[in-house]
Amino acid sequence: MPKPLVFIVILAVLAFGGYVGYEKYVERYTVERDDTLVLSKVVTATFAKGSSLKVGTLSGTVQAAATDVRGFGLLNSDQVIKAPYSVDYFVDLSRLSLQNYIWNPKSRTLSIRVPEVTVAPANVDESKMMVRRRGLFITSAAFDAMSRISSTQAVKVAQAAASNPENLGKARDNARVALAALLRAPLNAAGIADVNIVVHFPTDGDRSNQRWDESRSLARVLEDAR
Repeated sequence: MPKPLVFIVILAVLAFGGYVGYEKYVERYTVERDDTLVLSKVVTATFAKGSSLKVGTLSGTVQAAATDVRGFGLLNSDQVIKAPYSVDYFVDLSRLSLQNYIWNPKSRTLSIRVPEVTVAPANVDESKMMVRRRGLFITSAAFDAMSRISSTQAVKVAQAAASNPENLGKARDNARVALAALLRAPLNAAGIADVNIVVHFPTDGDRSNQRWDESRSLARVLEDAR
């Protein structure tokens, strides 16, 4: 490649990198104003495709604490917050194929093997939180540090509660009902109303070894199930 062309390519790459870096800087650090007023606006927005079924929500109130020591131990302060939280549970239906379905013609039972329930990131509503702070003198740095720590701790506590076995079990139970209802609708529309639907999670173990005959279409199997 001729040297001038190499130089042009390098400049183009650097220009692109600079543009991307500038966009990131504007997104994270630049504050836009209208005259002297700071604007409230959406900085960025990204839409992502999804095919997960929401199967439950855990909600309640979370408490978190933080302490701060400054001034060679002379400035001690602490903070406790209480805020409402919610955590959603999902099942990713995009991972299902015909291999996930099992048909037992004798018992007329349709089983579906689904992925494990996933726990979404916890949402702590800090706009409705109650705060108690104590300290002889709380600096702005101490205020920021305690707010950051207590906020992080609140999310961790809520996430841990949502991930405990009892709540995961409740999410699975609700998922069985929701998925069975989702499957029953097309079966009823096809005139197959007397089918028992069973939902299996990986934690249930392998309860059946009878799979779909993949040499036939799904429509043909459902026709034979009548």
